[in-house]
Amino acid sequence: MMELFKSGCLYAVLLSLILSGCTNDNGERTFTVTAVRDGNTTTLSINNSTQKSLLRIVSGSENRDLEFLLEDFCGKNGTALSISYMGSLDIMQILRQGGGEYDAVWPANSMWLSLGDTSFKVKHTASVYQTPVVFGIKKSIAGRLGFTAREVSVSDILAAIEAKDLSFCMTSATQSNSGACAYISFLYAFLGNPEMIHADDLDDPALQRSVSELLKGINRSSGSSDWLKDLFLASDYDAMVNYETLIISANRRLREDGREVLYAVYPKEGVAMADSPLGYIDNGDSEKERLFKKLQDYLLSTPVQVNIQKTGRRTGFIPISRENESVFNAGEGIDINKTLSIVKMPGAAAIERALELYQEKLKKPSLTFYCLDFSGSMADAGEAQLKEAMWNLLDQETAKRNLLSAGERDEHVFILFNSGIRQIIRVSGNDPQKLLDAYREIDSTQPGGGTDIYTPIIRSFRLMQNYNAGSYISAIIVMTDGESEDYFEEFSRFYKTSGMEERDIPVFSIMFGAANQDQLDGLASLTRARVFDGKTDLVTAFRNAKGYN
Repeated sequence: MMELFKSGCLYAVLLSLILSGCTNDNGERTFTVTAVRDGNTTTLSINNSTQKSLLRIVSGSENRDLEFLLEDFCGKNGTALSISYMGSLDIMQILRQGGGEYDAVWPANSMWLSLGDTSFKVKHTASVYQTPVVFGIKKSIAGRLGFTAREVSVSDILAAIEAKDLSFCMTSATQSNSGACAYISFLYAFLGNPEMIHADDLDDPALQRSVSELLKGINRSSGSSDWLKDLFLASDYDAMVNYETLIISANRRLREDGREVLYAVYPKEGVAMADSPLGYIDNGDSEKERLFKKLQDYLLSTPVQVNIQKTGRRTGFIPISRENESVFNAGEGIDINKTLSIVKMPGAAAIERALELYQEKLKKPSLTFYCLDFSGSMADAGEAQLKEAMWNLLDQETAKRNLLSAGERDEHVFILFNSGIRQIIRVSGNDPQKLLDAYREIDSTQPGGGTDIYTPIIRSFRLMQNYNAGSYISAIIVMTDGESEDYFEEFSRFYKTSGMEERDIPVFSIMFGAANQDQLDGLASLTRARVFDGKTDLVTAFRNAKGYN
């Protein structure tokens, strides 16, 4: 469990891969590849003087389990790659800034290229594989609902949610592609499957009411599709909305563990397809462009496409090979011979309006307790970073740019602490002035005293009992730069005996400065949450953490 919920913090794992400077079974020259995993970045390098220039790729997290192919590419070509895994919003923002330090981009969906590549620097784009976004529902529940014996509509799913017969996990539509794709497919379904969604269509009150009711079925959210799968495997939820390939991957683990598998449900109105485009960010380096084309040609080659199919991904360049048909298990609802109805992604204006509407009005409201460290060690840099993070959240013009606007039904509680509780600030809804007033109170607070992270977390949970748990996606977010007095065992007993565990309240942590990672990892493991590394960029770490509820 501890390893499952480790964050993208500063830890490195060194692995020696393939054979050193020899020939493979086909007589091809190969080189030793060393993988260094540091947080959310994997660097594949060659222990040989023939190593070429490094190609830096920013990628969706769902591509992490294709690293074995990238390792193979490096070994065969004597070159090096660096892959940084990020959410779709982060990738979009990087493209809007011109691509930053990256040479290539590999998001889950072409829509993030359309939204982000406003300077038109991305070229040579090609889809590496495709995977639809589907409902994976426990097979017994799907059978009880009649979903295994007939085609299922989004209205059928809504009816099951309203009858309290189904709940599900889904990533945030404003932070992750799988959530955005699912949400857009819901919009199409409730609009009666128009040829194209336009921004004005989204003002329909009946549409908004239906989508809002459907999203009430979410019981846990996430900013990452891959992490959502891991959360599901570590828990006992009814269903999750995710990529077909991750449903297949989850079922593989569930079978190994002797647990009930998921049944894949493809709403008949249509599903959104992640097309995994790989594109080159043109910075005028012809050598890197040549290396990119070589990598792209490798990934699109028939033998590699067959290997990609083995992971449960569909490939457009070649049909599913006979040897891979068993990967797509029809008994689990995954029928590769069935013709899928694919929804067409709207234009940029409609997507941006849809995501804004989701964040501010339609999503299940958030109940978030922010435990903010104002101990003495926060003086200077830590204090400035924390207050900047709060500005990014509470100034609604700034929050809107990061798709973190407050929702009209959200509840925000800020607990400022050191060795005890210093102040509690509450704001309901998304009134810009009230949120700015909360920021001013936080901004006027000065650091001092010791550090105790457990007291504000316990206070958060006790205050949460005043709210209807089922009405919100709830979370506690701790921002700290120090080592707390160690009351973890006492807190663990409280968590398990007080009802906090049954309410499934995650405690996300953002560490910076000299924060004790072991303590924060313990909280994440206990509460099925994550630790985010804010040591280099606290504001981005905070935005990523907030994307989980």
